[in-house]
Amino acid sequence: MTENPNAQYGIERKSYALPIAMMFALLFLIAFVTNLSGSMGVILKNQFGVSNAESQFGALANFIAYAFWGIPAGIILKRKGYKFTSLMAIIIGIVGVSIQLSSGFFESMEVYLTGAFISGFSMCTLNVVAMPMLNTLGGGGNRGNSLVQFGNSFNSIGATITPILVGYMIGDFVDADITDAYPVMGIAIAVFVLAFIVIMFTNIPEPHMQTAEQRAAEKAAGKSKYSPLSFRHFVLGSVAIFFYVGIESGIPNTANIYISEVSGADIAGNFIGAYWFLMLCGRLLGAVLGTKISSRNMLACVSILGLILTLCIIFVPGDSMVTMFGKQIPLSMIFVPLCGIATSIMFGSIFNLSTEGLGKYTPVASGIYMALVCGGGIIPVLQNLVSDATSYTASYWVVVVCLCYILFFALRGYKNVNTDIPTE
Repeated sequence: MTENPNAQYGIERKSYALPIAMMFALLFLIAFVTNLSGSMGVILKNQFGVSNAESQFGALANFIAYAFWGIPAGIILKRKGYKFTSLMAIIIGIVGVSIQLSSGFFESMEVYLTGAFISGFSMCTLNVVAMPMLNTLGGGGNRGNSLVQFGNSFNSIGATITPILVGYMIGDFVDADITDAYPVMGIAIAVFVLAFIVIMFTNIPEPHMQTAEQRAAEKAAGKSKYSPLSFRHFVLGSVAIFFYVGIESGIPNTANIYISEVSGADIAGNFIGAYWFLMLCGRLLGAVLGTKISSRNMLACVSILGLILTLCIIFVPGDSMVTMFGKQIPLSMIFVPLCGIATSIMFGSIFNLSTEGLGKYTPVASGIYMALVCGGGIIPVLQNLVSDATSYTASYWVVVVCLCYILFFALRGYKNVNTDIPTE
Protein backbone atom coordinates (compact mmCIF):
# COMPACT_ATOMS: atom_id res chain seq x y z
CA MET A 1 0.00 0.00 0.00
CA THR A 2 1.36 3.41 -0.96
CA GLU A 3 1.99 5.87 1.84
CA ASN A 4 0.24 8.60 -0.07
CA PRO A 5 -3.35 7.60 -0.91
CA ASN A 6 -3.50 10.50 -3.36
CA ALA A 7 -0.66 9.11 -5.48
CA GLN A 8 -3.04 7.48 -7.93
CA TYR A 9 -4.43 10.96 -8.65
CA GLY A 10 -1.01 12.55 -9.04
CA ILE A 11 -1.61 14.75 -6.01
CA GLU A 12 1.17 15.64 -3.62
CA ARG A 13 0.60 15.17 0.10
CA LYS A 14 -0.64 18.62 1.15
CA SER A 15 -3.68 20.23 2.70
CA TYR A 16 -6.51 21.40 0.46
CA ALA A 17 -8.68 22.42 3.40
CA LEU A 18 -9.46 25.89 1.99
CA PRO A 19 -10.52 24.86 -1.53
CA ILE A 20 -12.46 21.94 -0.02
CA ALA A 21 -14.27 24.43 2.22
CA MET A 22 -15.01 26.54 -0.85
CA MET A 23 -16.45 23.53 -2.67
CA PHE A 24 -18.69 22.95 0.34
CA ALA A 25 -19.71 26.61 0.14
CA LEU A 26 -20.43 26.32 -3.59
CA LEU A 27 -22.56 23.21 -3.06
CA PHE A 28 -24.42 25.18 -0.41
CA LEU A 29 -24.88 27.96 -2.97
CA ILE A 30 -26.15 25.60 -5.67
CA ALA A 31 -29.12 24.71 -3.47
CA PHE A 32 -29.38 28.21 -1.98
CA VAL A 33 -29.64 29.96 -5.37
CA THR A 34 -31.71 27.21 -7.00
CA ASN A 35 -34.27 27.23 -4.18
CA LEU A 36 -34.32 31.00 -4.30
CA SER A 37 -36.04 30.71 -7.69
CA GLY A 38 -38.66 28.38 -6.22
CA SER A 39 -39.25 30.52 -3.13
CA MET A 40 -39.52 33.67 -5.25
CA GLY A 41 -42.68 32.26 -6.84
CA VAL A 42 -44.68 33.80 -3.99
CA ILE A 43 -43.18 37.22 -4.70
CA LEU A 44 -43.67 37.02 -8.47
CA LYS A 45 -47.32 36.06 -8.02
CA ASN A 46 -48.00 38.93 -5.65
CA GLN A 47 -45.95 41.70 -7.28
CA PHE A 48 -46.83 40.99 -10.90
CA GLY A 49 -50.25 39.38 -10.49
CA VAL A 50 -49.29 36.27 -12.45
CA SER A 51 -50.94 32.84 -12.33
CA ASN A 52 -49.65 29.90 -10.30
CA ALA A 53 -48.01 28.43 -13.41
CA GLU A 54 -46.37 31.74 -14.32
CA SER A 55 -45.06 32.11 -10.76
CA GLN A 56 -42.87 29.07 -11.49
CA PHE A 57 -41.21 30.70 -14.51
CA GLY A 58 -38.22 31.66 -12.33
CA ALA A 59 -37.56 28.01 -11.53
CA LEU A 60 -38.24 27.11 -15.16
CA ALA A 61 -35.70 29.69 -16.38
CA ASN A 62 -33.13 28.40 -13.89
CA PHE A 63 -33.55 24.74 -14.72
CA ILE A 64 -34.04 25.05 -18.47
CA ALA A 65 -30.44 26.29 -18.68
CA TYR A 66 -29.38 22.75 -17.75
CA ALA A 67 -30.91 21.45 -20.99
CA PHE A 68 -28.64 23.76 -23.01
CA TRP A 69 -25.53 23.54 -20.87
CA GLY A 70 -25.25 20.12 -19.21
CA ILE A 71 -23.22 18.41 -21.92
CA PRO A 72 -21.10 21.47 -22.95
CA ALA A 73 -20.20 22.03 -19.28
CA GLY A 74 -18.83 18.49 -19.08
CA ILE A 75 -16.75 19.06 -22.22
CA ILE A 76 -15.32 22.31 -20.81
CA LEU A 77 -14.41 20.54 -17.58
CA LYS A 78 -12.64 17.78 -19.50
CA ARG A 79 -10.63 20.22 -21.63
CA LYS A 80 -10.02 23.15 -19.25
CA GLY A 81 -9.96 21.49 -15.83
CA TYR A 82 -11.51 22.16 -12.45
CA LYS A 83 -10.04 25.57 -11.70
CA PHE A 84 -10.94 27.29 -14.96
CA THR A 85 -14.42 25.76 -15.04
CA SER A 86 -15.25 26.61 -11.43
CA LEU A 87 -14.03 30.22 -11.81
CA MET A 88 -16.07 30.58 -14.99
CA ALA A 89 -19.15 29.23 -13.20
CA ILE A 90 -18.70 31.63 -10.28
CA ILE A 91 -18.46 34.66 -12.60
CA ILE A 92 -21.63 33.57 -14.39
CA GLY A 93 -23.32 33.11 -11.01
CA ILE A 94 -22.38 36.62 -9.84
CA VAL A 95 -23.76 38.09 -13.07
CA GLY A 96 -26.97 36.06 -12.86
CA VAL A 97 -27.79 36.85 -9.21
CA SER A 98 -26.86 40.52 -9.75
CA ILE A 99 -29.37 40.74 -12.59
CA GLN A 100 -32.00 39.11 -10.38
CA LEU A 101 -31.22 41.67 -7.70
CA SER A 102 -31.48 44.55 -10.20
CA SER A 103 -34.96 43.37 -11.20
CA GLY A 104 -36.21 44.86 -7.93
CA PHE A 105 -34.98 48.29 -9.05
CA PHE A 106 -36.51 47.93 -12.50
CA GLU A 107 -39.64 46.25 -11.11
CA SER A 108 -39.46 43.89 -14.07
CA MET A 109 -40.33 40.20 -14.11
CA GLU A 110 -38.53 39.87 -17.46
CA VAL A 111 -35.27 41.14 -15.91
CA TYR A 112 -35.69 38.71 -13.01
CA LEU A 113 -36.26 35.77 -15.36
CA THR A 114 -33.18 36.74 -17.37
CA GLY A 115 -31.09 36.65 -14.20
CA ALA A 116 -32.59 33.31 -13.19
CA PHE A 117 -31.77 31.85 -16.60
CA ILE A 118 -28.14 33.04 -16.42
CA SER A 119 -27.86 31.71 -12.87
CA GLY A 120 -28.97 28.35 -14.18
CA PHE A 121 -25.85 28.12 -16.36
CA SER A 122 -23.75 28.72 -13.26
CA MET A 123 -25.61 26.15 -11.16
CA CYS A 124 -25.31 23.55 -13.92
CA THR A 125 -21.56 24.11 -14.28
CA LEU A 126 -20.97 24.02 -10.53
CA ASN A 127 -22.88 20.75 -10.32
CA VAL A 128 -20.61 19.30 -12.99
CA VAL A 129 -17.48 20.53 -11.17
CA ALA A 130 -18.10 20.21 -7.45
CA MET A 131 -18.52 16.47 -6.89
CA PRO A 132 -15.58 15.18 -8.96
CA MET A 133 -13.41 18.03 -7.64
CA LEU A 134 -14.12 17.04 -4.02
CA ASN A 135 -13.35 13.43 -4.86
CA THR A 136 -10.05 14.50 -6.44
CA LEU A 137 -9.04 16.81 -3.57
CA GLY A 138 -9.72 13.94 -1.18
CA GLY A 139 -7.54 11.61 -3.22
CA GLY A 140 -10.40 9.31 -4.23
CA GLY A 141 -11.36 6.18 -2.32
CA ASN A 142 -13.06 6.43 1.06
CA ARG A 143 -11.69 9.90 1.75
CA GLY A 144 -12.97 11.24 -1.55
CA ASN A 145 -16.37 9.62 -1.02
CA SER A 146 -16.54 11.06 2.48
CA LEU A 147 -15.98 14.57 1.14
CA VAL A 148 -18.70 14.07 -1.46
CA GLN A 149 -21.17 12.99 1.24
CA PHE A 150 -20.29 16.03 3.36
CA GLY A 151 -20.73 18.19 0.26
CA ASN A 152 -24.23 16.79 -0.29
CA SER A 153 -25.05 17.62 3.31
CA PHE A 154 -24.06 21.28 2.77
CA ASN A 155 -26.20 21.23 -0.38
CA SER A 156 -29.20 20.12 1.68
CA ILE A 157 -28.51 22.76 4.34
CA GLY A 158 -28.61 25.46 1.66
CA ALA A 159 -31.92 24.07 0.39
CA THR A 160 -33.33 24.14 3.93
CA ILE A 161 -32.31 27.70 4.76
CA THR A 162 -33.48 29.52 1.61
CA PRO A 163 -37.27 29.13 1.95
CA ILE A 164 -37.11 29.95 5.67
CA LEU A 165 -35.14 33.16 5.04
CA VAL A 166 -37.30 34.27 2.13
CA GLY A 167 -40.45 33.45 4.08
CA TYR A 168 -39.47 35.61 7.04
CA MET A 169 -38.34 38.46 4.79
CA ILE A 170 -41.62 38.43 2.88
CA GLY A 171 -43.72 38.24 6.04
CA ASP A 172 -47.19 39.32 4.95
CA PHE A 173 -47.96 37.86 1.53
CA VAL A 174 -49.90 40.92 0.32
CA ASP A 175 -46.86 43.21 0.61
CA ALA A 176 -44.29 40.90 -0.99
CA ASP A 177 -41.95 42.25 -3.68
CA ILE A 178 -38.49 41.47 -5.03
CA THR A 179 -36.73 43.97 -2.77
CA ASP A 180 -37.70 41.81 0.23
CA ALA A 181 -35.27 39.16 -1.05
CA TYR A 182 -32.32 41.57 -1.46
CA PRO A 183 -30.47 40.34 1.67
CA VAL A 184 -30.68 36.72 0.49
CA MET A 185 -29.30 37.64 -2.94
CA GLY A 186 -26.57 39.71 -1.29
CA ILE A 187 -25.46 36.69 0.76
CA ALA A 188 -25.23 34.62 -2.41
CA ILE A 189 -23.10 37.21 -4.21
CA ALA A 190 -20.78 37.60 -1.21
CA VAL A 191 -20.11 33.85 -1.00
CA PHE A 192 -19.53 33.72 -4.77
CA VAL A 193 -16.91 36.50 -4.52
CA LEU A 194 -15.15 34.86 -1.57
CA ALA A 195 -15.05 31.49 -3.36
CA PHE A 196 -13.64 33.12 -6.51
CA ILE A 197 -10.79 34.77 -4.57
CA VAL A 198 -9.85 31.59 -2.72
CA ILE A 199 -9.93 29.33 -5.79
CA MET A 200 -8.06 31.88 -7.92
CA PHE A 201 -5.07 31.83 -5.58
CA THR A 202 -5.08 28.10 -4.84
CA ASN A 203 -3.25 25.45 -6.83
CA ILE A 204 -5.88 22.89 -7.78
CA PRO A 205 -4.74 19.43 -8.98
CA GLU A 206 -5.92 18.58 -12.50
CA PRO A 207 -5.37 14.83 -12.92
CA HIS A 208 -8.34 14.40 -15.24
CA MET A 209 -7.87 17.35 -17.60
CA GLN A 210 -7.55 16.05 -21.16
CA THR A 211 -4.24 16.82 -22.88
CA ALA A 212 -3.83 17.78 -26.52
CA GLU A 213 -2.36 14.34 -27.23
CA GLN A 214 -5.37 12.64 -25.65
CA ARG A 215 -7.76 14.75 -27.71
CA ALA A 216 -5.87 13.84 -30.87
CA ALA A 217 -5.96 10.15 -30.01
CA GLU A 218 -9.68 10.36 -29.28
CA LYS A 219 -10.30 12.04 -32.64
CA ALA A 220 -8.21 9.46 -34.48
CA ALA A 221 -10.13 6.61 -32.88
CA GLY A 222 -13.30 7.84 -34.53
CA LYS A 223 -16.84 8.02 -33.25
CA SER A 224 -18.28 4.89 -31.70
CA LYS A 225 -21.58 3.58 -33.08
CA TYR A 226 -22.74 3.19 -29.48
CA SER A 227 -23.59 5.76 -26.82
CA PRO A 228 -25.34 5.76 -23.44
CA LEU A 229 -28.59 6.04 -25.38
CA SER A 230 -27.92 2.57 -26.78
CA PHE A 231 -28.78 1.16 -23.35
CA ARG A 232 -32.49 0.78 -22.64
CA HIS A 233 -32.13 1.00 -18.86
CA PHE A 234 -30.20 4.26 -19.19
CA VAL A 235 -32.88 5.80 -21.42
CA LEU A 236 -35.61 4.77 -18.97
CA GLY A 237 -33.48 6.05 -16.08
CA SER A 238 -33.00 9.40 -17.83
CA VAL A 239 -36.76 9.85 -17.99
CA ALA A 240 -36.92 8.91 -14.29
CA ILE A 241 -34.34 11.61 -13.48
CA PHE A 242 -36.37 14.19 -15.43
CA PHE A 243 -39.49 13.28 -13.45
CA TYR A 244 -37.62 13.06 -10.14
CA VAL A 245 -36.05 16.52 -10.26
CA GLY A 246 -39.45 17.86 -11.32
CA ILE A 247 -41.31 16.48 -8.32
CA GLU A 248 -38.45 17.33 -5.96
CA SER A 249 -39.12 21.00 -6.83
CA GLY A 250 -42.82 20.79 -7.64
CA ILE A 251 -43.90 19.35 -4.29
CA PRO A 252 -42.52 22.23 -2.16
CA ASN A 253 -42.94 25.04 -4.71
CA THR A 254 -46.68 24.47 -5.10
CA ALA A 255 -47.16 24.08 -1.36
CA ASN A 256 -45.22 27.29 -0.78
CA ILE A 257 -47.73 29.32 -2.79
CA TYR A 258 -50.73 27.59 -1.22
CA ILE A 259 -49.60 27.95 2.39
CA SER A 260 -48.42 31.55 1.80
CA GLU A 261 -51.90 32.54 0.62
CA VAL A 262 -53.73 30.78 3.45
CA SER A 263 -51.35 31.09 6.40
CA GLY A 264 -48.61 33.58 5.47
CA ALA A 265 -45.20 33.38 3.79
CA ASP A 266 -43.33 32.99 7.07
CA ILE A 267 -45.30 29.85 7.95
CA ALA A 268 -44.85 28.56 4.41
CA GLY A 269 -41.10 29.10 4.68
CA ASN A 270 -40.95 26.95 7.80
CA PHE A 271 -42.91 24.16 6.13
CA ILE A 272 -40.80 24.14 3.00
CA GLY A 273 -37.62 24.39 5.06
CA ALA A 274 -38.80 21.30 6.95
CA TYR A 275 -39.25 19.49 3.63
CA TRP A 276 -35.62 20.11 2.66
CA PHE A 277 -34.41 19.31 6.18
CA LEU A 278 -36.14 15.93 6.12
CA MET A 279 -34.57 15.36 2.72
CA LEU A 280 -31.18 15.93 4.37
CA CYS A 281 -32.09 13.42 7.10
CA GLY A 282 -33.18 10.92 4.47
CA ARG A 283 -29.90 11.29 2.58
CA LEU A 284 -27.87 10.70 5.72
CA LEU A 285 -29.98 7.65 6.57
CA GLY A 286 -29.69 6.43 2.98
CA ALA A 287 -25.92 6.69 3.14
CA VAL A 288 -25.93 4.40 6.17
CA LEU A 289 -28.41 1.89 4.75
CA GLY A 290 -26.89 1.95 1.29
CA THR A 291 -24.32 -0.68 2.21
CA LYS A 292 -27.07 -3.09 3.34
CA ILE A 293 -30.02 -2.41 1.02
CA SER A 294 -29.86 -2.42 -2.78
CA SER A 295 -30.53 0.77 -4.75
CA ARG A 296 -33.46 -0.98 -6.43
CA ASN A 297 -35.17 -1.85 -3.15
CA MET A 298 -34.51 1.57 -1.66
CA LEU A 299 -35.94 3.30 -4.74
CA ALA A 300 -39.03 1.08 -4.77
CA CYS A 301 -39.68 1.69 -1.06
CA VAL A 302 -39.39 5.48 -1.20
CA SER A 303 -41.49 5.60 -4.39
CA ILE A 304 -44.31 3.76 -2.60
CA LEU A 305 -43.90 6.03 0.44
CA GLY A 306 -44.05 9.08 -1.82
CA LEU A 307 -47.22 7.80 -3.48
CA ILE A 308 -48.92 7.23 -0.10
CA LEU A 309 -48.00 10.72 1.16
CA THR A 310 -49.00 12.43 -2.08
CA LEU A 311 -52.37 10.67 -2.14
CA CYS A 312 -52.89 11.91 1.43
CA ILE A 313 -52.28 15.47 0.19
CA ILE A 314 -54.89 14.95 -2.54
CA PHE A 315 -57.63 13.22 -0.56
CA VAL A 316 -57.54 15.09 2.77
CA PRO A 317 -60.54 17.46 2.54
CA GLY A 318 -59.52 20.94 1.43
CA ASP A 319 -61.46 22.68 4.19
CA SER A 320 -59.78 20.68 6.96
CA MET A 321 -57.49 23.00 8.93
CA VAL A 322 -55.12 22.57 11.84
CA THR A 323 -53.69 25.25 14.14
CA MET A 324 -49.89 25.54 14.12
CA PHE A 325 -47.64 28.47 15.02
CA GLY A 326 -50.81 30.31 16.03
CA LYS A 327 -52.30 30.16 12.53
CA GLN A 328 -54.71 27.98 10.59
CA ILE A 329 -52.89 25.68 8.14
CA PRO A 330 -54.44 23.29 5.59
CA LEU A 331 -54.27 19.78 7.06
CA SER A 332 -53.25 18.33 3.67
CA MET A 333 -50.03 20.36 3.75
CA ILE A 334 -48.84 18.49 6.85
CA PHE A 335 -47.78 15.68 4.50
CA VAL A 336 -45.57 17.93 2.34
CA PRO A 337 -42.50 17.99 4.63
CA LEU A 338 -42.73 14.20 4.99
CA CYS A 339 -42.38 13.90 1.21
CA GLY A 340 -38.79 15.10 1.70
CA ILE A 341 -37.94 11.70 3.15
CA ALA A 342 -39.39 9.98 0.07
CA THR A 343 -37.50 12.14 -2.44
CA SER A 344 -34.22 12.18 -0.51
CA ILE A 345 -32.40 9.20 -2.02
CA MET A 346 -34.13 8.98 -5.39
CA PHE A 347 -31.51 10.78 -7.46
CA GLY A 348 -28.60 8.67 -6.25
CA SER A 349 -30.54 5.43 -6.61
CA ILE A 350 -31.75 6.22 -10.13
CA PHE A 351 -28.25 7.29 -11.19
CA ASN A 352 -26.72 4.13 -9.72
CA LEU A 353 -29.21 1.79 -11.39
CA SER A 354 -29.28 3.45 -14.80
CA THR A 355 -25.50 3.77 -15.19
CA GLU A 356 -24.81 0.19 -14.09
CA GLY A 357 -22.84 -1.56 -16.81
CA LEU A 358 -22.19 1.56 -18.94
CA GLY A 359 -18.42 1.44 -18.44
CA LYS A 360 -16.68 3.98 -20.68
CA TYR A 361 -20.01 5.61 -21.55
CA THR A 362 -20.60 6.77 -17.96
CA PRO A 363 -19.02 10.28 -18.29
CA VAL A 364 -21.19 11.12 -21.30
CA ALA A 365 -24.17 9.68 -19.45
CA SER A 366 -23.52 12.11 -16.59
CA GLY A 367 -23.68 15.03 -19.01
CA ILE A 368 -26.99 13.80 -20.42
CA TYR A 369 -28.33 13.48 -16.89
CA MET A 370 -27.31 17.04 -16.10
CA ALA A 371 -29.22 18.23 -19.17
CA LEU A 372 -32.35 16.41 -17.99
CA VAL A 373 -32.26 18.23 -14.66
CA CYS A 374 -34.37 20.76 -16.62
CA GLY A 375 -37.33 18.69 -15.41
CA GLY A 376 -36.98 20.69 -12.19
CA GLY A 377 -38.38 23.68 -14.05
CA ILE A 378 -40.81 22.02 -16.46
CA ILE A 379 -42.73 19.73 -14.08
CA PRO A 380 -43.55 22.50 -11.52
CA VAL A 381 -44.96 24.67 -14.32
CA LEU A 382 -47.07 21.74 -15.53
CA GLN A 383 -48.23 21.05 -11.98
CA ASN A 384 -49.28 24.65 -11.49
CA LEU A 385 -51.09 24.74 -14.82
CA VAL A 386 -53.21 21.96 -13.31
CA SER A 387 -53.45 24.02 -10.12
CA ASP A 388 -54.77 27.03 -12.05
CA ALA A 389 -57.37 24.84 -13.76
CA THR A 390 -58.43 22.83 -10.69
CA SER A 391 -56.98 23.29 -7.20
CA TYR A 392 -53.66 23.21 -5.36
CA THR A 393 -54.17 19.73 -3.96
CA ALA A 394 -55.52 18.30 -7.23
CA SER A 395 -52.31 19.43 -8.95
CA TYR A 396 -50.47 16.74 -6.99
CA TRP A 397 -51.88 14.16 -9.43
CA VAL A 398 -48.97 15.25 -11.64
CA VAL A 399 -46.64 14.12 -8.85
CA VAL A 400 -48.50 10.81 -8.60
CA VAL A 401 -47.97 10.10 -12.31
CA CYS A 402 -44.24 10.86 -12.01
CA LEU A 403 -43.89 8.65 -8.92
CA CYS A 404 -45.67 5.78 -10.66
CA TYR A 405 -43.10 5.95 -13.45
CA ILE A 406 -40.20 6.01 -10.97
CA LEU A 407 -41.70 2.97 -9.25
CA PHE A 408 -41.91 1.21 -12.62
CA PHE A 409 -38.24 1.96 -13.21
CA ALA A 410 -37.34 0.53 -9.79
CA LEU A 411 -39.30 -2.66 -10.42
CA ARG A 412 -38.70 -3.32 -14.13
CA GLY A 413 -37.00 -0.55 -16.06
CA TYR A 414 -33.65 -0.74 -14.27
CA LYS A 415 -32.63 -4.05 -15.90
CA ASN A 416 -29.73 -3.89 -18.36
CA VAL A 417 -30.89 -5.78 -21.43
CA ASN A 418 -28.01 -4.56 -23.62
CA THR A 419 -25.14 -6.56 -22.11
CA ASP A 420 -23.87 -7.40 -25.63
CA ILE A 421 -22.57 -3.83 -26.12
CA PRO A 422 -18.80 -3.54 -25.42
CA THR A 423 -18.11 -1.03 -22.62
CA GLU A 424 -14.34 -1.32 -22.10
